[in-house]
Amino acid sequence: MVKEVGWIREIYRYPVKSMAGEKLDTAELGWHGLEGDRRAAFVRSGVRSGVPWLTASKLPALLTYVPLRDPAAAPNALPARVRTPTGQELELGGQTLCAELEAAYGAPVALMEWNHGIFDDAAISLITTATIAAIADAAGLSLDVRRFRPNFLVESNGSGPFGDDAWLGRTIRIGAGEDAAAVAITMRDLRCVMINLDPWTAAAEPRILKAATRLNGTCAGVYATVVKAGPIAVGDRLYLQ
Repeated sequence: MVKEVGWIREIYRYPVKSMAGEKLDTAELGWHGLEGDRRAAFVRSGVRSGVPWLTASKLPALLTYVPLRDPAAAPNALPARVRTPTGQELELGGQTLCAELEAAYGAPVALMEWNHGIFDDAAISLITTATIAAIADAAGLSLDVRRFRPNFLVESNGSGPFGDDAWLGRTIRIGAGEDAAAVAITMRDLRCVMINLDPWTAAAEPRILKAATRLNGTCAGVYATVVKAGPIAVGDRLYLQ
């Protein structure tokens, strides 16, 4: 039985891994996630095991670097420049930006581009407003959704916090009609210190991860893989199949 479970309130993509994201009204959901999402990352040179990417867990200030897209560029093209925390605009692939990140991190890094996306667990992540509100209340804080770096912020139909855990193993159709895009919910999103980091200042607040741990075993939101590509938009209804 098909059941409507909510709607997409906000859409985000992150062209450069661990840097600031883009808030979108519409997007193209491709077979490798949102087109243009996490198509570039800085790699820690010489790291051959574990996760080689330079992420905000290693360099929190990365969150405050803002990829900038040229107005005339294709919607899914990589941003050409990055605005640094000091307000400079540097070429994404330029040596000046790379040298600045190397100095901040303390070791060599290099830019890598990958058309299929550079993901840790799955290409799509979702979280509900109810889940964020519950963590915020438990932590005694007001929380920006960007801390959780979702692709879709979902307004659920009264399922309450962590209600998306019940979607595991099911398919979500995005929008009406047989040609609508769809994703398969594959796993819960096990959180790390990233959600402690303010997306604007990179300041750490440990109460947030502690609240997620107390409430739901450190999980908040779910991951998904694409089972049907297509256009999506803010306001699209979500149907559990």
